[in-house]
Amino acid sequence: MADNKPIGIFDSGYGGLTVFRSIFKELPDYDYVYIGDTARAPYGNRSFQTIHQYTWECVQWLFKQGCPLVILACNTASAKALRNIQQIDLKNEDPAKRVLGVIRPTAQVIGNYTQTQEIGVLGTKGTVQSESYKIEIGNFFPGVKVFQQACPLWVPLIENGEYDKPGANYFVKQYLDQVLAQSTNIDTLLLACTHYPLIQQKIMEYLPKNIQVVSQGDIVAKSLADYLQRHPEMETSISRNKTQQFFTTTDDTADFDHYAELFFSAAVKSSYADINNC
Repeated sequence: MADNKPIGIFDSGYGGLTVFRSIFKELPDYDYVYIGDTARAPYGNRSFQTIHQYTWECVQWLFKQGCPLVILACNTASAKALRNIQQIDLKNEDPAKRVLGVIRPTAQVIGNYTQTQEIGVLGTKGTVQSESYKIEIGNFFPGVKVFQQACPLWVPLIENGEYDKPGANYFVKQYLDQVLAQSTNIDTLLLACTHYPLIQQKIMEYLPKNIQVVSQGDIVAKSLADYLQRHPEMETSISRNKTQQFFTTTDDTADFDHYAELFFSAAVKSSYADINNC
């Protein structure tokens, strides 16, 4: 990979593949390397310090693969690790390299979706507790009210293949009822976890018709396309061979491939990534 300079995409597990899917559709000519830290997932209930450590280790691994640009396709990592990585770690690593997240580009546009100026945010416990969406949406849309709801059981249901079974219905409805109980004027629900698109249709079954559900993949993909257009020095440094490589931090790559296909909507063939040797 010495001659390649791919775009790196990181997630704590599988969810970031829904974002990668949209990015590849929007920007198919570039090279990509995806790493899922499945050996240490989930990140949602871990501390800021631990999430920063795990995320930075994977980012450094992606740098070792030649990536000049890394996308944190993970809301929890974007909420709890991105700021330190951008403001501290990159200065010591290489100021020319860039790490971007999924929260800011989503916050920049989500206010355009609502008519009532009230939005519900569904995410992991870590993302919700960080208040990142409230802060960022408030910066871009001061008049929009944000109501948050942690959905801690959704990721386990999805990753254990139970999300499309009747037993999941109770937990989907439970969290939706809780967020809608916070305000009767919410007309937009943001899926602030990259796993949640897999249950988007189920979510919509339990919502009034006037409430729209927004996932992040296409938003992040278009934001990345805009970023590369505005930063030609980065855009020209990325190699263009239309390659995709997938890595996981667990040594059971067959298991990763099986679940990854559900998120990526295409067959995945992964390799083991030993991040301890980065």
